[in-house]
Amino acid sequence: MSCSGLCRLSPFKILTYAFLSISASDLSRRRPLGLKIDQALLLVHNELIHENLTVSWLSDSCYQCLYQDLVSVPMSNTSGKPSIVAVAVDSQHPITLHLNGTGAGRELPRIHYHFGEFGNYSLVVKSFASSTKMISCDIIINESPVNSHLPILYAFLIYVGVLSILTVGRVFVIIDPIRNWFYKKLHPGDTDRLINSELGSPTRTDSTSSDVPATTWTVSQRRLRSLDTFRGLSLIIMVFVNYGGGKYWFFKHQSWNGLTLADLVFPWFVFIMGTSISLSLNSMLRRGCSKWKVLGKALWRSFLLFLIGIVIINPNYCLGPLSWGNLRIPGVLQRLGFTYLVVAVLELLFAKAVAENDTLETPYFALRDILLYWPQWVFILTLEATWLGLTFLLIVPGCPKGYLGPGGIGDFGKYPNCTGGAAGYIDHLLLGEKHIYQHPSSNVLYQTTVAYDPEGILGTINSICMAFFGLQAGKIFLFYKDQHKQIMSRFFIWSVVMGIISAILTKCSKDEGYIPANKNLWSISYVTTLSCFAYLLLLLIYYLVDVKKWWSGAPFFYPGMNSILVYVGHEVFENYFPFKWKMKDSQSHGEHLAQNLVATSIWVIISYLLYRKRIFWKI
Repeated sequence: MSCSGLCRLSPFKILTYAFLSISASDLSRRRPLGLKIDQALLLVHNELIHENLTVSWLSDSCYQCLYQDLVSVPMSNTSGKPSIVAVAVDSQHPITLHLNGTGAGRELPRIHYHFGEFGNYSLVVKSFASSTKMISCDIIINESPVNSHLPILYAFLIYVGVLSILTVGRVFVIIDPIRNWFYKKLHPGDTDRLINSELGSPTRTDSTSSDVPATTWTVSQRRLRSLDTFRGLSLIIMVFVNYGGGKYWFFKHQSWNGLTLADLVFPWFVFIMGTSISLSLNSMLRRGCSKWKVLGKALWRSFLLFLIGIVIINPNYCLGPLSWGNLRIPGVLQRLGFTYLVVAVLELLFAKAVAENDTLETPYFALRDILLYWPQWVFILTLEATWLGLTFLLIVPGCPKGYLGPGGIGDFGKYPNCTGGAAGYIDHLLLGEKHIYQHPSSNVLYQTTVAYDPEGILGTINSICMAFFGLQAGKIFLFYKDQHKQIMSRFFIWSVVMGIISAILTKCSKDEGYIPANKNLWSISYVTTLSCFAYLLLLLIYYLVDVKKWWSGAPFFYPGMNSILVYVGHEVFENYFPFKWKMKDSQSHGEHLAQNLVATSIWVIISYLLYRKRIFWKI
């Protein structure tokens, strides 16, 4: 087999010894000894006479990376008796195996293949009988891999079954006598009046304005359940992926460029926070609250969020007792607190209470939610220009100007200590290496060795932009009261605009764009892409929950009402029963998925019970 290019195996080259249907009960028995989750066993057979063999590998998901040594196989001294070495290979993504021999005058092939989890494979390398300079390599399946995605299907069917039972029960209680009995038991009072959701959510009463006659913030004279549903959906996915997401790679954060499910939820939470800021501030201003009082509340809320993030939720605890020497300063709640403060102040500077009877009858009024707030847009564009200037013009020692890569073995190993470019450099310069996140998602695939914080200083600029786009959604709710078609059409237009910007910046590719979508950097393309998705998702939820009322928002509505409690609670009690327990098989996707789904479901149940007891933790 000549090796001038990449050699992809033909199906006729693959010899399958067994097609075994492996059930969940015998996974551990059939798994080759010593294999970890997302690995397969590869037996490399070197049948080359008097020639050592070296195998290197490269994952398809590792962009412009160096090949990494996999295994060395000594020469075969006897014809017909190959040297065999066993090695574990990655099964998450397709990989390329690069073979190198010590013989002169011939090339060895590159093999592109996607190994299955816990499969047993043989790579047979030998010379053709007709020519010792021609090499053949075959992948042989000794034992079929397991279907590691079956637990997801089983979990889906279980949840569908539970949902079906609840739906049937709800239909059953439509019968008047039963419905009345349940209503008396389950609705002791007007729960909604006592709700005051955190992070600037619109409320019916506000503890800071007890001296002002209380009125209700309304859209169609009721609370927008779609906002709490959106927030709760983002939060529950966040809890699930933080607990491990069943150890599936697509439920983990992307190593660098690109998106997985885990990369969607935090920006959505920031987005809906911005939406709530607009509605909440308008409600308080209409009730007669002074801007100074509202500002004081925003400052206090931001301080509490920052304090909780620093003291209670700090991943650097694993480095030893909490001390200034290893205290992580950035973090999720820290970024939420600072973003909330900036956007709330920005809105307070230019906000005016929107009256209930405002109408939009002229082209000018049709754009009033934008035109009246042009100074805010100037501020946001200035912030974005600052991000672009620092990212692409700041001189970072030892790194090329405008570097956006992961460092490590990426970019062919040219810049191993340049992880994150300007963003990483600013954090190291201002915060210090020990005060930022020590285990970024890039350190496994790209083998980075420097600390890097995905919630760092520079990325906070774009989180402010994300919240500002959510703020626009809130203004649409305010300026288009009861005009469902106008609200949904404007959400759709915003989604299209954000999508076009993202397509231009990324060139519709994962790695080849001008500015790739990157959660670690919180790149502007990442913000516009997630804003595009957020507007579409909010449009859908608003239509189903608040317009057609086909969906109550359950079960996501309940954690959305107690978002800070659920988030802090899931972090604090992560390693305690019943959220975690000792597994029988820690290398099983099924067991991890079951544990993570049970833990996430418990938090949904807790939030439901708190809602029924009218207990809401507000900041």
